[in-house]
Amino acid sequence: MTLSKRLLALSSLVFLLLSATVLAIWQLPTSNEQPVRIEVVSGDTISSLSRRWQADGWLPSALLLRLQARLTGQERVLRVGEYDVPAALSGTELLNFLANATPVTYRVSLIEGLQLREALTALAEAPRLTQDLNPLTPERVGEMLGLQGNPEGWLYPDTYVYHSGEGVSSVIRQAYQRMREQLAAAWEARAADVPYKSPYEALIMASIVEKETGVVAERPVIAGVFVRRLQKNMRLETDPTVIYGLGPEFDGNLRKKHLQDRTNPYNTYRQKGLPPTPIALAGRAALDAALNPADGDELYFVARGDGSHQFSATLEEHNKAVRKYQIFRRKKDYRSAPAEASASES
Repeated sequence: MTLSKRLLALSSLVFLLLSATVLAIWQLPTSNEQPVRIEVVSGDTISSLSRRWQADGWLPSALLLRLQARLTGQERVLRVGEYDVPAALSGTELLNFLANATPVTYRVSLIEGLQLREALTALAEAPRLTQDLNPLTPERVGEMLGLQGNPEGWLYPDTYVYHSGEGVSSVIRQAYQRMREQLAAAWEARAADVPYKSPYEALIMASIVEKETGVVAERPVIAGVFVRRLQKNMRLETDPTVIYGLGPEFDGNLRKKHLQDRTNPYNTYRQKGLPPTPIALAGRAALDAALNPADGDELYFVARGDGSHQFSATLEEHNKAVRKYQIFRRKKDYRSAPAEASASES
C-alpha cells in the first residue's frame, strides 16, 4: 500500500472515529432519572436556561444544547409555563419536547353563592397565578371590565384552568365572559311572564335564589315565591340581601334593628322590589330557576333546619310553620344548608 493510500485510510478512520464521537456526544442523554419540573418565564432563553439546568445537575452540557438549538433552528422554541421534562432525554429530544409539550396546568374554583370579595380572595390565594391586578378589589375589577357601579355577580362560578405565570386578570375576564354567555342563554329561554325588565334584573334574582337554598329542586320553587311577591307588589323580605347590605362587618347575628333599617338599600324588609345589585355569584341552575320559576300559589317559606324549606300560600300557614320549625322544634343541629350540599349540587 502506498503512503498516500495509507494516509487516506488513516484519515477515513479518524473521520469515522470523530463522527462516532460527535454523534455520541450529540445524543448525550440528560442525567435525570425522574421527571424534572422546569419553569419558563417571559425573557428566558435557551442560553440562560441551559446554564441553569447544567448547574442544577441534570443537563450534562449547556454548550452542547445551545449548539444543537442553533444548528437545528430551535433557539426560539420556548413558551412560558411549567413543564415536566421526562427522564433521560437527549438534547434534540429535549428541544423537541420544549417545542411541543403541554404546560402544567392549575385550577381555581369560584363557588356558587360566594360574594365577589370572597371569590377574589380565592383568586389571590391560587397557586402560581400572577397577581397582575393591583389592588385586587371589586372596584378594580369593575374598572378593568368596564362596568359601571358595583360589579357583584358578574363572575360565573366555575373551575378555571390556567398555566403558571398566567395573570389573574385573564381568569377574571374568562369568568366575566362566561357569565355573559350563560346569562344570555338563560334569558333567551325565559318564561314569557317573568317580571324582569332586563337580564341584569334576572341576575339579581338568581343571586338571591342561590343564597336562599342549596337544594337544587327548591330553586325554581323559591324563585316562584319571589316572582309572585314582585307581581303582587309585596316586599321580598329575604335575609341574604340584608346581610349583603351590612357588608363584611356582619358578625353572623341578624338582629331586629337590621331588619328595620331603612338606610340599607339591600334591606328587602323595608325596600320594595329587587335590591340594587346581585348579592353573590349565581350558577346556571339559579339563573334557569329565576327565569323559569315554578308555578304555584306559595308566597312564603321558612327553613326547616335540615337545609330544606316549608312553603306556604297564606300568612296563617306560614306563621304556623315558623312556630313549628323556628320556635318550638328548633333543633340543636339546626342548619341552613343540607348536610350533603356541595358545589357539585349547585
